[in-house]
Amino acid sequence: MEKKTRITDYFGKNVFNYAVMQEYMSPETYAELRAVIDTGKTLGLDLADRVAEAMKEWASDKGATHYTHWFQPLTGSTAEKHDSFISIDKKGDNILEFTGKNLSKGEADASSFPSGGIRATFEARGYTVWDCSSPAFIRETVGGGVTLYIPTAFCSYNGEALDKKTPLLRSMEALNREGVKLLRTLGHDVGRVTASVGGEQEYFLIDKNHFNARPDLRFTGRTLFGADAPKGQEQHDQYYASIRTRVSQYMSELNHELWLLGITAKTQHNEAAPSQHELAPIFCTANIATDQNQLIMETMKKVAEKFDLKCLLHEKPFANVNGSGKHNNWSVTTDTGINMLRPGRNPAENNIFLLAFTAVIAGVDEYADLIRMSASNPGNEHRLGGHEAPPSIISIYIGDDLELVMDNLVDGQKGEDSLKQYIKTGVNYLAELKKDNSDRNRTSPFAFTGNKFEFRMVGSSATLSNPNVMLNTVVAEMFKRITEELLTVSESERSDKAIEIVKRLYSEHKRIIYKGNNYTKDWAREAKKRGLNNIDNCVDAYDVLIDKRNVELFERHSVMTNVELQCRREIYLDIYNQVINIEVNTMLLMARSEIMPAIVRAKKELALVVNELSKIDAGMANVEMSQLITLSSLYNRFNDELLELDRLNNSASKATTCKKKAIIYRDQVVIAMEKLRKTADTIEILMPKDLQPYPSYADILFYE
Repeated sequence: MEKKTRITDYFGKNVFNYAVMQEYMSPETYAELRAVIDTGKTLGLDLADRVAEAMKEWASDKGATHYTHWFQPLTGSTAEKHDSFISIDKKGDNILEFTGKNLSKGEADASSFPSGGIRATFEARGYTVWDCSSPAFIRETVGGGVTLYIPTAFCSYNGEALDKKTPLLRSMEALNREGVKLLRTLGHDVGRVTASVGGEQEYFLIDKNHFNARPDLRFTGRTLFGADAPKGQEQHDQYYASIRTRVSQYMSELNHELWLLGITAKTQHNEAAPSQHELAPIFCTANIATDQNQLIMETMKKVAEKFDLKCLLHEKPFANVNGSGKHNNWSVTTDTGINMLRPGRNPAENNIFLLAFTAVIAGVDEYADLIRMSASNPGNEHRLGGHEAPPSIISIYIGDDLELVMDNLVDGQKGEDSLKQYIKTGVNYLAELKKDNSDRNRTSPFAFTGNKFEFRMVGSSATLSNPNVMLNTVVAEMFKRITEELLTVSESERSDKAIEIVKRLYSEHKRIIYKGNNYTKDWAREAKKRGLNNIDNCVDAYDVLIDKRNVELFERHSVMTNVELQCRREIYLDIYNQVINIEVNTMLLMARSEIMPAIVRAKKELALVVNELSKIDAGMANVEMSQLITLSSLYNRFNDELLELDRLNNSASKATTCKKKAIIYRDQVVIAMEKLRKTADTIEILMPKDLQPYPSYADILFYE
């Protein structure tokens, strides 16, 4: 039998990782670069030159002809400009050149990317700056070319962040700074505190021919029309089911591509909706996890083409079946191996855990509006609050055991060691199961799941940057406050002071703890009584970015300035407007060029049948006549609703500000779109199959 290649034989083969660095660099250069990466020391030009030479040699050995500064502008996707290594020396000979300057800094047109007013059209200069903490990698481009990708941050000529990465790096540094201070105040000798993230990615796979036949999917990523298929997910037979051959082949190729890039694709399975799936990697630092998630999404789309499939990352591609999210699993670890959110055998006596745990609870409660905003985008509007995703109300689930521990602690009672409990299966030969210290509540937007918090509201198409910027910053703020309070007492009193702080913070913020079903209307009423916010749309959510209290938070921790926050709000509103406008125009196009002509053909066929049958016997065409009357009535209604949608869209286009336009879209246009869709979907059910203008849900979701 032929020996198979092991994953470990090629994992990370296309990554400029530590092993490769040691192979291509001198020990001195490697040690200097590791010091920069591990401790945040300044990267000098001499070191950058030496690293660039090593990186160029490695990439060239891999067949790379070009390099690119890969960055994440405020579009929400990634951007790249390719330059070749080829150059001319003083003698006129061809050489391969890649200097420390090429590596460290690039230039991009800052006025061509969204800037929210920071950059005027004539102020074009912007810079990409190497993020040495995220490893460079190579990718094959269209046509078989090979390019070296260098992860970078992107800023304006004046230094304002114009990307998703810069605030994330700043927030990580804020968390590190305040986390180290806190732990050292408690007597722990740590050098670094890091946010670790694991991002689970949900997605749909559909046949490429079906995708190409639907303008709505091509232009917007979701179906704007479409009646329910006879079968959806009612029988729960898709979730964790056996994976279809074509999809399995896709997943195998996807894993191979990701493993080459050093991405630890770990878990794969069918999700709840037909043709929906999920991939989950292993945890890594927040900025690398964010970079890798962007690569995961890009690779998913690229690999799908090989199998004549299309990967859909929209939060709600199909109405009335589950949409797709991106669960952001977040924890805090130290360079000495401490997970600050690991309860240990006795959580009630683990001061590090108790302080970190309550810091997260307090931060998420006090700044719930920012947490909610971080999961806001137009696609997620269709997903949140249904029986598939958490509602817009931020609450935290910690499980019965930890809730009992915390309540006992506040009451001054000794908590039981919940981790000694075991599950009895009733079958002697099955392995003994030790209980986790919390159950799972899949309806909770923010749940503690053993040694981490899982933020379940994030949309499938979104970057992981936004939620982690918010989490890092609000927890850094709580760490800062706790440290300042601990420093008011002597070292010998700090352990008791820590428990006092934990008790107070938990009591003050317990209102956000909820273990019930978040999907019910009862919870919405209860949350209102508790004083919890319910920001149910992204237009309002974006406004929290410029709330004075939130601006002060970000500026206090040097994460974002008032100008940067203002620009983000403006950009997000503009993106919302663009998305809705494209959807409206696509609806109008499909309605006029496909749906209405199809209805006319159906009416004509019915009219001919009615006419022919009536010649034989007036009563023979009763059913057909009734169908014709119904279809004609729906056609007239559809036309009226179409004209009204067109009018409202024109009204929105005349709005004088992004916010005013967004409000018209939210309060009028989106409602009109839903109304038009409902009528169209009713008509679709009445239409003969051969007159359907585009593939139905049944065709798309249940392909072979």
